[in-house]
Amino acid sequence: MPKPHRPSSYRFVILCVLLLLTGCGLLQTPIRDPLQGRCECPYDLDRAGQTCGEKSSYSRPGGDRPVCYVGEGSAPSASQKNLALGNPSNANSRDPNNYLTVKPQYALAYNRSTGTANWASWHLDRAWIGRADRQNDFRPDETLPSDWYRVRDSDYRGSGYDRGHLVPSADRTRSATDNSATFLMTNMIPQHPDNNREVWRELEEYCRDLVAEGKELYIVAGPDGRQETIARGKVVAPQYTWKTIVVLDRAGVAVTENTRTIAVRIPNSADVANRRWQDYLVSIDEIEAATGYDLFSKVPRNVQAIVESQVDGGF
Repeated sequence: MPKPHRPSSYRFVILCVLLLLTGCGLLQTPIRDPLQGRCECPYDLDRAGQTCGEKSSYSRPGGDRPVCYVGEGSAPSASQKNLALGNPSNANSRDPNNYLTVKPQYALAYNRSTGTANWASWHLDRAWIGRADRQNDFRPDETLPSDWYRVRDSDYRGSGYDRGHLVPSADRTRSATDNSATFLMTNMIPQHPDNNREVWRELEEYCRDLVAEGKELYIVAGPDGRQETIARGKVVAPQYTWKTIVVLDRAGVAVTENTRTIAVRIPNSADVANRRWQDYLVSIDEIEAATGYDLFSKVPRNVQAIVESQVDGGF
């Protein structure tokens, strides 16, 4: 017996029912198998072999092992993560003294009048750490407008200051390209050797130690004040260097009232020789008062009020 003809309207109804069931999580098709190395779903394993555990925008309930589904969003890009907690000075593409430049490896607000960044912001987790060699290719940032002076490596020569990285070279070793990006001169500030090679370096290393333990960090750093100029007045050597760090216990968790934060404000002088970075701990509120920036502005205000007022004691 021939099968009865089913009108197209019947097929349309069936399709609608299937879509409804899928949207309600009753009919679910996984998008992929568990992934080793980057947490996207609750059952994924990180590089330490631990399950992510937390639900995310990629998952729906699925018993004790929720899975990823089509249409549940996409992971933020690296450049988005570097500004995930906010743009501290509302930097933009119009203000030459608050000029936003976003690279895959970090974001910063460049100041044409000082020849340095106002701040740099970057995300740090295990995925950024690899085996790429230090590139040492200090060079002008050709992405700046063509009619601006572009600071050169030679502008620091004989000044008595180091070409001090804001975003550390060792924080971007996943590839030679990533590491090379940290040697653009827009990422440099004139830094006293005792600051750059001692307390500043030691805090950078401590941050990577936290990442090795499985922590995820959101970092903003910059210069403050005016000590003198170099390069015939084209580059300002700051009076202080500062850094603020949000420490998440694992990838993907939200910032809460219990989240650890670290902030330092360090004199850019020989006075810091043989000192510990812990000697310069302050609150994020103090950094904001000194700079006028609104750090981590995308964190809920009630949470900011708590985590930005504390001085870290967890080291």
